[in-house]
Amino acid sequence: MRLRNIPGSQEVIAACPFVVKEPESHRGHWRGYFGNENPVHIEVGMGKGKFLMTLAAAHPHVNYIGIERYTSVLLRAVQKRREQPLSNLCFVCMDAADLEAVFAPGEVSRIYLNFSDPWPKDRHAKRRLPSAVFLARYDTILCADGRVEFKTDNRGLFDFAVEEAELAGWETERLTYDLHGDAVMMQDNVMTEYEERFSAAGNPICKYVLYRRGKKKPREV
Repeated sequence: MRLRNIPGSQEVIAACPFVVKEPESHRGHWRGYFGNENPVHIEVGMGKGKFLMTLAAAHPHVNYIGIERYTSVLLRAVQKRREQPLSNLCFVCMDAADLEAVFAPGEVSRIYLNFSDPWPKDRHAKRRLPSAVFLARYDTILCADGRVEFKTDNRGLFDFAVEEAELAGWETERLTYDLHGDAVMMQDNVMTEYEERFSAAGNPICKYVLYRRGKKKPREV
């Protein structure tokens, strides 16, 4: 469920130095934006930002970009980011459908999808972030050894995502229907706010890691 509109959120975000304005102008030059040659990882639908800020603090040699469509949600991440200065993290307020306008082919090394909106009605299937429509967009912007990581507590959405990935020609590097019961996949797991809530309630968390069929198998970073 999305947060209700918060008055003044658009103005705060517009004035925030670590929310990138006109992100299309950085297409193909995101490493230049960060001032280094480190790999670029993005989270699509970043929510309140805990997941990405934890990763950015733990991996200073990776550039992280959080993408969130709703200003009232992004505002929460902005507030947290002010308390934790991280030179390798920025935010973009945009629709995920425009990814190819913001990132050049092969520019991104990893894409995170965490507890995405399930869009339960069949007519909205193409809006789901792990759908074949979005996988085609990810394929364009991912580098040869890039990968997509998806987590959800929604079993129906996960089954849909697995089927879409197979039909779209992606390979599964790892997959589990009970992340917190999988010792190997939990080794480097970073929890989101939703994951903490759902797992505490006893909901099993599903996760997969994909790479593109025909591309080089991804390496660990």
